[in-house]
Amino acid sequence: MNTRGLRSQLKDSVPVAGLCPQAGSFGVPDTLRRGFSSVKNELLPSHPLELSEKNFQLNQDKMNFSTLRNIQGLHAPLKLQMEYRAARQIQRLPFLPSSNLALDTLRGADESIGFEDILSGKEGCINPN
Repeated sequence: MNTRGLRSQLKDSVPVAGLCPQAGSFGVPDTLRRGFSSVKNELLPSHPLELSEKNFQLNQDKMNFSTLRNIQGLHAPLKLQMEYRAARQIQRLPFLPSSNLALDTLRGADESIGFEDILSGKEGCINPN
């Protein structure tokens, strides 16, 4: 009997626990290591452009940083990223909504009015009554 071929097949096989990454060694989800599971995190985007729209600002920043690096050197995007980080840390008291005006000014979005400016949350909803 050719046992060498059998051993190579067993060594190359995938274990059952590897097929189900969320299950622990006994088939129960390991919440201690992976955290609580959420159905919302497992859903796929409903439209092909949804992922692109969610990451639009990130992709725009990456493109601007690479252009700035090619034109002015490495220091310019690093300085701008530090200014963005400092502007994000400026907040109002926890119960007051923050407008992030400094961040909008750095990005150049302070002179434009968009959808998020009018309908940004509970304070901006239009009430028909």
